Amino acid sequence: MAAGAAAGEKRILCVGLVCLDVISVVEAFPAEDSDTRCLSQRWQRGGNASNSCTVLALLGAPCAFMGSLAPGHAADFVLDDLRRYGVDARHAVRQPAGRLPASIVIASASRGTRTILHAGGNLPDVTARDFERVDLSQYKWIHWEARNAGEQAAMVRRVERHNQSRPAGERVRISVEVEKPREELLPLMALGHVVFISKDLARHFGYRSAAEALRGLRHRVQPGATLICAWAEAGADAMGPDGELVHSDAFPPETLVDTLGAGDTFNAAVIFALAEGKSLQDALTFGCRIAGKKCGIEGFDGIV
Repeated sequence: MAAGAAAGEKRILCVGLVCLDVISVVEAFPAEDSDTRCLSQRWQRGGNASNSCTVLALLGAPCAFMGSLAPGHAADFVLDDLRRYGVDARHAVRQPAGRLPASIVIASASRGTRTILHAGGNLPDVTARDFERVDLSQYKWIHWEARNAGEQAAMVRRVERHNQSRPAGERVRISVEVEKPREELLPLMALGHVVFISKDLARHFGYRSAAEALRGLRHRVQPGATLICAWAEAGADAMGPDGELVHSDAFPPETLVDTLGAGDTFNAAVIFALAEGKSLQDALTFGCRIAGKKCGIEGFDGIV
């Protein structure tokens, strides 16, 4: 875990959502207006940025999480769980009021699917003012889960100003994940050195494959950026600064157990590999391989 990383090693920071997932595992998805007995039920910390921190920590990367927390037992649970994995939670912002976002997840054991009912709560997201307290010299990579785009753009601009005053080896790499097809989030695609787009976003624009989406959306990223799109069982594609497409097949497990957080696992594994200096092809393959392992286990423990 990250807690055992070498002292003084620069960290990876993930900015975005942490929530509580209440996961009910059933043999098959229940019919409407029925009474079904669960095979198991558990609380699990969730949220894209939060999950990616879990995976980074399990892979051995020193990492930190930044996001909003509400008062109460649920927030205490997720904060304790971040610390259990060795994730630095010093930048988690305790809001004075509100409810922690929560998801009810119905997981089908027979099909490996998960159906999510999300209650967003009423917590404000972290702001650019909150981000001013982050010591950028401690980080080599900062990843944003696209949410409150205006505030996040201001955070990225602060990192860009920091990078302008530093030699190449001390600059912070910037990545952005745009998952939801919301118009106000799209400008964030132009701000990342590495940009992850979801299958849902690609299909929203009418693209039928990852490669097609990368070709069609490349104009939205900055020159020199890398654009990445995972496509579930079809694997993932990426387009580097030279415009060349690279592809990795998926690595499905023998038995599909739990796909919740597979995309967050892929993103984290790719970031981990790129931050270690791996090639885009190797990082993409590593991301698909670790995401495949995750789909074969319950939760995240056991991906390495």
